[in-house]
Amino acid sequence: MKATDENKTGLTRRTMLGSGMVGLAAASGASLGGAAYAADPVDPANPAASELSPDHALKMLKQGNRDFLAGRTPATDPDGRRRLEIARSQSPFAVLVSCSDSRVPPELLFGRGLGELFIIRNAGNTIDTVAMGSLEYAVAELKVPLVVIMGHERCGAVAAAVSVVEQGTIFPGSIGQMVEPIIPAVLQARRNKAEDLLDASVRTNVQRTVTRLREHAEPMILERVQSGQLKIVGARYDLDDGSVDFFDEG
Repeated sequence: MKATDENKTGLTRRTMLGSGMVGLAAASGASLGGAAYAADPVDPANPAASELSPDHALKMLKQGNRDFLAGRTPATDPDGRRRLEIARSQSPFAVLVSCSDSRVPPELLFGRGLGELFIIRNAGNTIDTVAMGSLEYAVAELKVPLVVIMGHERCGAVAAAVSVVEQGTIFPGSIGQMVEPIIPAVLQARRNKAEDLLDASVRTNVQRTVTRLREHAEPMILERVQSGQLKIVGARYDLDDGSVDFFDEG
């Protein structure tokens, strides 16, 4: 009966574990970055995300953003080779929790290609149950060494939370529920007498999430942070100049 039930459930924890391990094994024979830059190439002899240090992974993101600012945008998969390399497995080197805003595409602003970033996006870059489960999967099963929580300038979701706090605005449908998790960040920024409440709330919203993950997450995350295998950092993307400010690196 147990075997039959497992067959009916489709993707079980065992099959997820198996696919994650297969992904890592397959990635060990392939280049991590089809879009890797000459300024900071990935060592072909040590390509798996699980073998990268958190600091190296962060360095790659920073270099990618510098290249993006300089207009050096790589052809991510001109001959389809990279697509075939990762077709049966994945080994991303970073998790990006970012806003759904169409002006904030993580792969582009970090100059990365197929299979390099595990991206979780929603309005206001918050972490609900679904987002947390996705993040935990990337950390526990894919062994991603870096998690970046990234807000951005003039975020509409944060602006909505500011409007709730400052003007008592009531939003229709599920929009109000969506911005509720951001309200504590706005209240904290207001208590700190921020000159620019919106931008301070964007940063505070990121910092609160980073702190939550560093101090109150499940053991599968905390243990990797404490052992130095995982780094969780905060960042803010500037819509005007395209730069990413990593302001909370731990």
